[in-house]
Amino acid sequence: MPISGQPGSNTFLLVFLVLVVQASDVLQYLWGKLAGRHAIAPQLSPEKTVEGTIGGIATASALGAALASITPFSVPEAALISLLITLLGFLGGLAMSALKRSRGIKDWSKLIPGHGGMLDRLDSLFLSAPAFFYLLRFGWAD
Repeated sequence: MPISGQPGSNTFLLVFLVLVVQASDVLQYLWGKLAGRHAIAPQLSPEKTVEGTIGGIATASALGAALASITPFSVPEAALISLLITLLGFLGGLAMSALKRSRGIKDWSKLIPGHGGMLDRLDSLFLSAPAFFYLLRFGWAD
């Protein structure tokens, strides 16, 4: 996708998306372990907490703002886009958890010990990646 003044930016934009969304997942887990007290969606994902979700999303959004230089976004734009994709990442993870619960399974596979399968690691991209693509397509693409 060509973007004015950003030759070769597609690779950096993909790195931005994956790094921010996956960092949010990891940071939500860490914040949840450090400060988590209140379950956010106990029926779908019993380990996710309000504190972990807020801490992970806020920290990953700050990371996204810090990565603005590798994108066509200003620092405030990068922060807001990071906030959007981390929120959608959280919702995508919950949506995939709901699918798993409806099938009566905990993990999509046992490919990655302790983490389940690839879909378990990438479920946060389920909603965030398409939203990021269309945001770029209609907001920054030539």
